[in-house]
Amino acid sequence: MRIAVVSDTHDRYPEDLPGRLRGADEIWHLGDVCEPEVLAEFESLGAPLIVVRGNNDSNPQWPVELTLTREGLTFHLVHIPPRHAPADARVLLHGHTHVPRDDLDVRGVRWLNPGCISFPRAGIRSFAWLTLAPGRLQRWETVAL
Repeated sequence: MRIAVVSDTHDRYPEDLPGRLRGADEIWHLGDVCEPEVLAEFESLGAPLIVVRGNNDSNPQWPVELTLTREGLTFHLVHIPPRHAPADARVLLHGHTHVPRDDLDVRGVRWLNPGCISFPRAGIRSFAWLTLAPGRLQRWETVAL
């Protein structure tokens, strides 16, 4: 399973981004979409689009946080990184910081951030590919835009 992970679009994204997400089994957006209409091209790709609400979003249909199971792994999606990962999470994905992240905490939970589509703080705009195999995270790849 291959999942495209984006965050912090803030109403804008590079023109070629939707095409780069083509072929994803799912697209996860980790918040700060701002206006929901900005997601129209992502939705038109046909892959399920899962969105969590960021601190700049007002869409009440998007949850503030979400726990998903894919390929036997539990993922926790949230915009603002919490102090601690939920007890059942093996992987925590967040946005908000505008900086890519791939860390392992003392409990063995992997913390991932794809970076941001707009207003980068690390000098690059980026998204990520999350590749899963049964029971394991096979690959996390941050892609510069």
